[in-house]
Amino acid sequence: MTIDVLKQFEDEPSEYPPTPSGLSVKATELDANMVWARIEAYTAHRFTQREVVWTLLGDGGDEWHPQLTPIVSKQAHIWANDAWEAVKLVDAPLGFCLPSGGTYKITAQVGGGNVPAPVSGAFERLAEYLAGARSSTDEPGASNSKFSVGSTINFEVTRSPAWLARAMQLSGAADLLRPYRRA
Repeated sequence: MTIDVLKQFEDEPSEYPPTPSGLSVKATELDANMVWARIEAYTAHRFTQREVVWTLLGDGGDEWHPQLTPIVSKQAHIWANDAWEAVKLVDAPLGFCLPSGGTYKITAQVGGGNVPAPVSGAFERLAEYLAGARSSTDEPGASNSKFSVGSTINFEVTRSPAWLARAMQLSGAADLLRPYRRA
């Protein structure tokens, strides 16, 4: 009783949640949509609505648990007689139950609700990390920094090649987002 997820297509939302207040000037200058997109890539929760289409392969009676939440509305179709035919999914304790075996296309509106405080906090941590420290010469991901004062003031930073890829963890945002990783 296994359902295979053959494909998942997720539209970008028409807009992301508003930027949390209290950010430094450097952090507010970042593209907030980029920060939200990184948070959404890390979590299963969506806070603004968008369309998601899943193509599934399963047997009758199999229960499917969508990987994204919250599901606001859904339509389901099964591939039969060389065409998609509408079908009703039965609610199950953890998701939906497929009425018969076959290939399904589920189109859902996913996302909405208020952004919880931990998610806003994760946005702030990630944005501040990506923008650099608030009031120091520290730079995110710096493995070496050199600051010279003399006839010419120089500032040189050597960054770890993985600084951006590990931003979610190094900023502390990942800790706040842990409860939102699974639907």
